[in-house]
Amino acid sequence: MDHQEDESNSKQDDEEAVARLEEIKKSIEAKLALRQSNLNPERPDSGFLRTLDSSIKRNTAVIKKLKQINEEQREALMDELRSVNLSKFVSEAVAAICDAKLRSSDIQAAVQICSLLHQRYKDFAPSLVQGLLKVFSPGKPGDESDTDRNLKAMKKRSSLKLLLELFFVGVIEDGGIFINIIKDLTSGEQLKDRDAAQTSLTLLSSFARQGRIFLGLSVSGPEIHEEFFKGLNITADQKKVLRKACYSFYDAAAELLQSEHSSLRLMEHENSKILNAKGELSDENIASYEKLRKSYDHLYRNISSLAEALDMQPPVMPEDGHTTRVTSGEDGISSASGKDSSVVEPIWDDEDARTFYECLPDLRAFVPAVLLGETEPKSSEQSAKNQDQTTEILPESDKGQQTTHESGEVSTESSALPEAESTERVKDKEEKDKSKELDREKEKEKENDKKGENEKDKLRSVEGTNLDALLQRLPGCVSRDLIDQLTVEFCYLNSKSSRKKLVRALFNVPRTSLELLPYYSRMVATLSTCMKDVSSILLQMLEEEFNFLINKKDQMNIETKIRNIRFIGELCKFKISPPGLVFSCLKACLDDFTHHNIDVACNLLETCGRFLYRSPETTIRMANMLEILMRLKNVKNLDPRHSTLVENAYYLCKPPERSARVAKVRPPLHQYIRKLLFSDLDKSTIEHVLRQLRKLPWNECEPYLLKCFMKVYKGKYGQIHLIASLAAGLSRYHDEFAVAIVDEVLEEIRVGLELNDYGMQQRRIAYMRFLGELYNYEHVDSSVIFETLYLILIYGHGTQEVSNCFSSFIIQHFRRSYHQIEQHTKRNCTLPPNHP
Repeated sequence: MDHQEDESNSKQDDEEAVARLEEIKKSIEAKLALRQSNLNPERPDSGFLRTLDSSIKRNTAVIKKLKQINEEQREALMDELRSVNLSKFVSEAVAAICDAKLRSSDIQAAVQICSLLHQRYKDFAPSLVQGLLKVFSPGKPGDESDTDRNLKAMKKRSSLKLLLELFFVGVIEDGGIFINIIKDLTSGEQLKDRDAAQTSLTLLSSFARQGRIFLGLSVSGPEIHEEFFKGLNITADQKKVLRKACYSFYDAAAELLQSEHSSLRLMEHENSKILNAKGELSDENIASYEKLRKSYDHLYRNISSLAEALDMQPPVMPEDGHTTRVTSGEDGISSASGKDSSVVEPIWDDEDARTFYECLPDLRAFVPAVLLGETEPKSSEQSAKNQDQTTEILPESDKGQQTTHESGEVSTESSALPEAESTERVKDKEEKDKSKELDREKEKEKENDKKGENEKDKLRSVEGTNLDALLQRLPGCVSRDLIDQLTVEFCYLNSKSSRKKLVRALFNVPRTSLELLPYYSRMVATLSTCMKDVSSILLQMLEEEFNFLINKKDQMNIETKIRNIRFIGELCKFKISPPGLVFSCLKACLDDFTHHNIDVACNLLETCGRFLYRSPETTIRMANMLEILMRLKNVKNLDPRHSTLVENAYYLCKPPERSARVAKVRPPLHQYIRKLLFSDLDKSTIEHVLRQLRKLPWNECEPYLLKCFMKVYKGKYGQIHLIASLAAGLSRYHDEFAVAIVDEVLEEIRVGLELNDYGMQQRRIAYMRFLGELYNYEHVDSSVIFETLYLILIYGHGTQEVSNCFSSFIIQHFRRSYHQIEQHTKRNCTLPPNHP
């Protein structure tokens, strides 16, 4: 079945690969055809254009649609462009396309539309190139906010992709425009401004991936790729200039990364001195360090991306990869902890643990910025300003209405004439009509408001049901991929109320489901990169719960206490919970080191004690806490359970120093024998193993084979009968080997009876089982079994527990064998064969 499934999976993979190749070929063929039509456009004459609709109303409507180009509306928009005469509105169409906010999925639609306009209007392509190149002109760096910079960077990226695609399809014939763009991006002034350098690196990596042919890099793909790129107008000099600019900028950025790395290490060293002296850092130091660390991380990611796009190895930083955390000086580490400064212990035990706690998914790469709340403050400020303006305008209009109304009353009173009665009646009718109209308008507004509220309620109910379904899936997220997927899905339901509900659901994790805490903490750490309130609210709730439980001082709800402290420890490993909070919790437990506080302290150390002890910035403080813990354990008369808990927690954080075990160096033949007996042997391979053992050079391998056969206690207990079957099979060809096995087994049984060491219990049981299985395969006689049983019964010892266990065990084997013999004799069958 497994073989069939593998074949079906391989067939599916092959079919998918073939389908992908076909799609690539079709897209390249379409681009080739589009390039031919763009290079030799058959533009319609003025007579044909006069037959099309050239009205201002229709043209402005089409131009507005050009600002919102997407793949869904591509066909409809192209049909409208074919039916409209835009010869007098080419500049407006170019401006609309340049202002359009294009996503990566909309680039091909924009290319199709630009190709259509290029094939109709001669002056379209030059105007479009000029409009797109204006995006890359440098602006004023000091007057821009972070959101404006991000929007400009996104606009540059989409414009560069569009220019490349237009060049590939023949709308743009001059490849020299990219030289000016790349020269501007790789100028020395870009590296002076950190944000400009980050933007240039992202644009260059995008250019290197999409336009590898410009840099002379190899392009993998079907053969039609070569035909496609051969027709491009790119000279060798242009490739040389572009390649030189990109590689020189990469070298300069790598030097900048080295300098930033050294400044980061210097700041870490200074922070470590402050930590050793005061025990905590000021808010200013923390803020400056976080700013420098984020800048370094961002720069390193962008440089690595550019190196990958240029088929180069990313830069390797000196020392270790932990440059993004505060480190203490080597002198402080060696003097305080007593460890060798040349031996740096890794913080994580393996690579999987490191990637789980440090490699978090980047939400900005999967979720739009609007859903992450990064553009909410600006819109809220604008709405607040609009409200303020309306509140300021409304009172003035009301005052104006009041003044006009009062002046009207005064004038009517002063001009009281006999004819006033008729004029008053007319005015009354007009006022009644106006009031009726106002009442109707108010009713319409109320109805619209009700409809809007109903729609909002519906949306809220839908979001609420989706959020409830998402929260119900939380306990099932027991892997890294599942919790990351759920985190991304939550971002699409992001709101202040939903974040509070999520924090409440995370906080109310079942107290017996401790295995969920690492995954919940990973979700919090991932969301905290964009939503700071999630981690702050959860930490506040956990800290309040810890203080409440430890101040209550009752001996109930131990599971709740352990869940609380383990949650704090997991958040500490994700660098969400500050080390100061962990140390304060540990100190509170050590101050009253009794009952449940011992369990809480040990669980905290088991969760994040090793992480804090191996982290350079907290190793000194954690070592002091561990020393206090062991002193309290020695001073207080703890029960055996608590004493074992404390020792386990201590040695888990700070293992005793011992020399590394030297692995045995075995010859290849011995390694092969061990592989056959301890790895490959099972019910299906026993015949193969027997054949391979018979092929061995017997004189050389017989002593080692005997030694391996006698180590049945190191293998699986359920496979002892397979070893006995092999011994019986080899006894046909090597009588001395069979006799040696029986002698060794009987000798081991007698040694076990003489020593009567409880530590050899498992070993002695395995030998007794081996002897019984040898009898089942007719390798020993029944007299040997009875003599061994008699030896066990008469061998005197102070305790009879072990002897009784052995005797009952061998009796069970004997009964089973006797029952099998009796059944075979009744059915006139032969005895079991020597091997299966």
